[in-house]
Amino acid sequence: ICFHVKLTSSYRKMRENVMNQQVTGKPSIDKPWMKYYPPQLIQGLTIPAQTVYEYLMERCPGDDVVAIHYYGRDIRWRELKEQVDLAARSLRAIGFGEGDQIPIFLRAVPEFIYLLLAAEKIGASVLCRDNTLEENIEAVKKSGAKMIIAHDFLSHEELNRYRKEAGIRGAVLLSPIRSAMRTGLPDYCWNYLESLYTDYPAYGPYTMSWEAFMAIGDQFTGKVEAPKDIDRPLFRAYTSGSTGPSKQVIHSAHTMIGNMHQMNFYGASSEFRPTWMVTQLTPSLVAVVVAMLLMPLASGKLLILSPFVAAEDVDLEMMHYRPNCWPLIPMFIETVMRNGRVPDDYDMSHLFSAGAGCEAYNNNQLKRAQKFLEDHQCKARFTTGYGCSEAGSNMSLPLTAHPIKDGNVGIPMPLTTISIFKPGTDEELTYNTMGEICQCGPGTMVGYDDPAATARTIKIHSDGSRWLHTGDIGYMTEDGTIYALTRGEAPRYGGGSLATLPMENLLADAEVEGIDDEFFVIVPDPEHHRCFVPYLFVVLNKGYTVDDIREKVKESLEAYMQPVDIIALPERPFFHFKTNRIGLTRDIEAGKFNV
Repeated sequence: ICFHVKLTSSYRKMRENVMNQQVTGKPSIDKPWMKYYPPQLIQGLTIPAQTVYEYLMERCPGDDVVAIHYYGRDIRWRELKEQVDLAARSLRAIGFGEGDQIPIFLRAVPEFIYLLLAAEKIGASVLCRDNTLEENIEAVKKSGAKMIIAHDFLSHEELNRYRKEAGIRGAVLLSPIRSAMRTGLPDYCWNYLESLYTDYPAYGPYTMSWEAFMAIGDQFTGKVEAPKDIDRPLFRAYTSGSTGPSKQVIHSAHTMIGNMHQMNFYGASSEFRPTWMVTQLTPSLVAVVVAMLLMPLASGKLLILSPFVAAEDVDLEMMHYRPNCWPLIPMFIETVMRNGRVPDDYDMSHLFSAGAGCEAYNNNQLKRAQKFLEDHQCKARFTTGYGCSEAGSNMSLPLTAHPIKDGNVGIPMPLTTISIFKPGTDEELTYNTMGEICQCGPGTMVGYDDPAATARTIKIHSDGSRWLHTGDIGYMTEDGTIYALTRGEAPRYGGGSLATLPMENLLADAEVEGIDDEFFVIVPDPEHHRCFVPYLFVVLNKGYTVDDIREKVKESLEAYMQPVDIIALPERPFFHFKTNRIGLTRDIEAGKFNV
């Protein structure tokens, strides 16, 4: 497969390096990124053969230390342990056991953590999905479960559909404020909570309150704990479906610890205990559970949970808690910058780290975010992350001296090997050569629930290693820095392959007057089989029209990159926390935007 992209200055430099000096070697063998890690960090670094519960308890700072802060209430480690034990007995009491799947439709509340660890104790796995009701019902039906656990804003109509179509007999219902102090919720959180309830929430003999569920467990005297097995499925979540059909990803205690153990030093401090805040993101995402809930607990940080805040109000929650660490995604940082509610003199130096994961971030977005941080006294450098559900969350860390731009997503985590391969093969490419980004490491999923899909994604290479083929296209420099550029190959009829991030960066670097934000959507070419065409979406500065930018856009892009149309939007749309390219693709194919 030949990739043809117009190069920004850094890409041109990379190509010149290749031409001037024949760079050879295989990243998977050389592992040049390891020179960035201090010897004391990686010496003896191995993945412990523990359950998640054992892993957390070994790192517990003390029973009387606060583990979680939840809307005005401190939950200490002693209480966490007690709630996990009780939840395990309760799960057994309502019929769950070893090998079962437990469908849980909860936000990132303390009870979710209790249930995850309780499921591990009884040998079961937690099943999470946050897609359409029809897709959620399908997941429950496939699980064979007879009970679901959900918040009490589940509607009665939804409960009846789960009973009729998924075959469940009932639901355990949890109040979102069961573990909170009512006075600890600000008005904007109350408003968001109220918006989740319907006039007819689930009720009746097929429902059980959380309190009743735990009371049953308190009386349970049968067998609770299953034999220890760190490779048994523990957590099942679905991909967002933003790039194709949603797939169930399966992780075990081994793979989850395999990922988080490589990150435990991140955001650490020897001077005081850092706080780590999680807003809105749901535990239906692998990254949320592994990197945002379990990892801070395992690394001695104070976990602040705020799941019931609307995306448009995360700026208020940031100013309320002033966290040291706050997992950001493009949607969140855009909200903070655009809402206009963060005062000019607000000091953001409380943030130890700042960066966006979830999806690619172009140079224009990076530039705006970095300026915003600097204008608010934040000392952290804005970085971009890289990972996927199949890899257990993060695959890289921003530990590099190179500029965070042009698709630079840092270097592989210390126990993770990343290299570039000829797409769909086990032919490893050398440095500065475009190909498919592949990963080999302890955080790699057990697999999908579909063996055929697993075989297409996880391949045993000729060296006997188990490699995850991400489908992402990029390259690696001689020092181990990864550049992730686009998702899959998108050839255009007549020549050229459409790579979204380099195309966006060409426009960003051209600094087209009038463009505040821009992104491409690549859609199938209706006239040429297996070919694609690009549409450019822009957010314009006040007073500008598409006609004002059209000529400059044309000058900035090569002929094969020229968009079929340029479409102005009031703001960047999001779906499942990512730019809603799949929704815009449907709109284009439905003829919503007239060319």
